[in-house]
Amino acid sequence: MDTQQFLNSFLKQVRRNIVALISLTVAVTSLSYSTWRNEATEHNRNQRQAGFEILIKLNELQLVIFHNRYDHALLDKGNPRIGWAHVLTVQDLSLLLKEPFPAKSATLLKVWNENWETMSQQQNSVDTILLQIEDVRAETLSMLSALK
Repeated sequence: MDTQQFLNSFLKQVRRNIVALISLTVAVTSLSYSTWRNEATEHNRNQRQAGFEILIKLNELQLVIFHNRYDHALLDKGNPRIGWAHVLTVQDLSLLLKEPFPAKSATLLKVWNENWETMSQQQNSVDTILLQIEDVRAETLSMLSALK
């Protein structure tokens, strides 16, 4: 069989099976797009869930600070050890997110570590912690609004 006969035979087979080839191309393309879209959707869902959980924990931390500083409820709702749990949860959740979240949560942990013991006596300690909470909150809200 020479090259010309082979080429003619190949072209005949392509013409006979063009619908099947087009169907296969559409199926593979659709499957690829669906897989990509599902992965993107799952990523956004994970980012969104982690962001919401971070916001909840930041609000709970803020409540601990308010109870501690203004209500002097040190053994109940204002117990700084409860605050530690919230800060560490934010730290863990931020590892699921892209930068700058790990760095911002590390800064929150550092600020909390330096100020939690004096927050019931010093307004400056409260203000420093609240400022860092607001920084993480603003970044979280920005990330959530940017999700598609």
